[in-house]
Amino acid sequence: MSRPILFLDVDGPLNPYAAKPERRPDGYTTLRVPLEGGASEEHRSLSFRRRTLRVWLNPEHGRDLLRLDYELCWATTWMAEANRWIAPVLGLPELPFVDFGDVLLQDRPDGVHWKTAPLVEYADGRPFAWVDDEQSDLDQAYVNTHHRTHGLLHHVNPRIGLRDDDFRTLADFAHSLGNESRQASEQ
Repeated sequence: MSRPILFLDVDGPLNPYAAKPERRPDGYTTLRVPLEGGASEEHRSLSFRRRTLRVWLNPEHGRDLLRLDYELCWATTWMAEANRWIAPVLGLPELPFVDFGDVLLQDRPDGVHWKTAPLVEYADGRPFAWVDDEQSDLDQAYVNTHHRTHGLLHHVNPRIGLRDDDFRTLADFAHSLGNESRQASEQ
């Protein structure tokens, strides 16, 4: 059985953008991304006319992510730019990314997050975990209805970013899938 996919959002889980702006969280480094140099329209609007986008990243998160039993995949408005700006700081290799195309930042009338359907489509029946700060019960209901296997939607507080307990939750989910697969093959 192939490993589950771990869909990674950047802003919120990896970049605790909602933390107190005057105090960088312990263990984090500051990255300044030129707005002309790859920041998406969303990031430009978040910058309030600054010339750079401030991003806080914890280099230890890359090591922790690589230790998990997942295939890592960017699920962020950064899309391919996550490989240019975020991956090197975290020590991650170039990762695949979900290209959100025309649905990028497009609200849905049913209240489901605009990322949800593309992530289910990208997973194509494979188990996945999605780390983000914007999911809701509507997204979990959509995954339960439209995805034929396990999907964990793991919310991360954008004020604090990923923590040890988040990594434990993700590891436990991947481990439970492995146990389930072994039990099925024994029957």
